[in-house]
Amino acid sequence: MGHFTAAEAASSNSGSSLTFPILIVLVFVGFYFLMIRPQRRRQQAVQQQQRTLSPGARVRTTAGMYATVTEVDGDDVVLEVAPGVEVRYLRRAVMEVIQPGDEPETYEDNEPADLHEDDRDEDTPGPREDSGGVNSAEEGLADSHDDLAKSDKNKDNVH
Repeated sequence: MGHFTAAEAASSNSGSSLTFPILIVLVFVGFYFLMIRPQRRRQQAVQQQQRTLSPGARVRTTAGMYATVTEVDGDDVVLEVAPGVEVRYLRRAVMEVIQPGDEPETYEDNEPADLHEDDRDEDTPGPREDSGGVNSAEEGLADSHDDLAKSDKNKDNVH
């Protein structure tokens, strides 16, 4: 009877020894399908977009800057980030091609009309008139320096 229980224990032990490696393999297979495979697909889609860039396309760079492609030159693209401002980027710095209507609002879209100096009437007070008579940053710094010097003299006279 003692031999029978030892043989039974050995056979049950070999069944449980296969369970652990099977669980490990299942975890790795699940990890592959849930994490690695979708990430590879996203990378392939981005690389496909980068290969098919053409002038006139609106793009977003990896730094989050929105621009328009003006020229494609090998591994480089020339992007217009503002009217008349062109910069050269590596093609792989383009993260996404923006479809028309998908681009978020920009600061210029939300800017009130009265902030443009060109659109302001001569009689309308502007930011310079509201600055307390200061016309430049240099004058403002000089005035603040004079005020500090006066306050230091007043402190000396009080003692």
